[in-house]
Amino acid sequence: MEIRQYKAEGERISLLGFGCMRLPQKGEKAEEIDEEKGQAMVDYALGHGVTYFDTAYPYHNGASELFIGKALSRYPRESFQLASKLPTWLLKSAADVDRYLNEQLEKCQTAYFDYYLVHSLAEGTYPKVAAYNVYERLREKQREGKIRRLGFSFHDKPALLEKIVGDYDWDFAQIQLNYLDWELLAAKEQYEILTRAGLPVIIMEPVRGGALATLSAKSAEIFKKANADVSVASWALRYAASLPNVLTVLSGMTTLEQVRDNVRTMSDFRPLTEGERLVIDEALAAYRQSATIPCTACRYCMDCPSGVDIPKVFAIYNRYMIDEFAFGFQGDYRILGEEKQAHNCAGCGVCAGHCPQAIPIPEWMKKVTALAEELRNKTTGARPLKPLGLD
Repeated sequence: MEIRQYKAEGERISLLGFGCMRLPQKGEKAEEIDEEKGQAMVDYALGHGVTYFDTAYPYHNGASELFIGKALSRYPRESFQLASKLPTWLLKSAADVDRYLNEQLEKCQTAYFDYYLVHSLAEGTYPKVAAYNVYERLREKQREGKIRRLGFSFHDKPALLEKIVGDYDWDFAQIQLNYLDWELLAAKEQYEILTRAGLPVIIMEPVRGGALATLSAKSAEIFKKANADVSVASWALRYAASLPNVLTVLSGMTTLEQVRDNVRTMSDFRPLTEGERLVIDEALAAYRQSATIPCTACRYCMDCPSGVDIPKVFAIYNRYMIDEFAFGFQGDYRILGEEKQAHNCAGCGVCAGHCPQAIPIPEWMKKVTALAEELRNKTTGARPLKPLGLD
């Protein structure tokens, strides 16, 4: 297993991190974790060099922390790093910071978290950090020995990330990064902000919820032609892991075979070559073209007089049409920003006149708007497995 080190003096961490958000289930309910299968996955991972395990308060409706605490309890505490996250959106008072942390420590059967994150910082949650003295209280818990490293996970725009990094002295940060979101959701800018600040980066969603494990049939064919001996998902993991400031790459695994495949990918690790990056570019282009809207993101349609980010709207729509992940669509659409969404289209048609693919853009904007409204109505009042935008 490839090993990375936390800064010059820090502990050694496996390049593959075990994400505990998509554990095997016995039934439809998220909290019904199949502990036998899950334990086998954890045992295999630890037996093959994986040291980093990542959970959070809402995962599996609260059952993830209970499971991983039990699963790891049979191993020496110093043989692994355990990470969990403060549910920022649930905070109602400063006392809640201590209460949630203590509850999580108990659920995970541990005296301390190696890595503890303020969960899902975004425009709507970040004000709570100052309002409830979250950073200061957690630093005090760090001095007490209940936390070893203090960081945050992030789901928003680069400008806010710059502010968060400037406001507090964090130990590390966790962002969503993959070869689709490198440009689509400004993952490149986020990675560069953290790197300039000297913060080690933990990667979440390297395979984008499984979407990059399959892509389209044409994309998969391109990857298999380049190397028939590796999985499509392995290309996405290596993309994230090839960045020099990445500490570990989290993979939310559901089956033992996924664990085995990811371990193979991160053992005897090889960063991507320039030739392999071109393969990814080709497969990504095929993925975009195979979706419902044949947009190539050439941006000849831009700038839109009404402020719509046409290529990004199409990319988010196309992703949903392939993976049909409603909460993924809603989270991406929210981060895009209301001012750039499809409903702002005035139907002027200027964009369509510039499109090399002859896409009737205003007509598609109506369809995207209708889809966004349909999904919003379907999920209103429903309880998702996790709050929108959470990692």
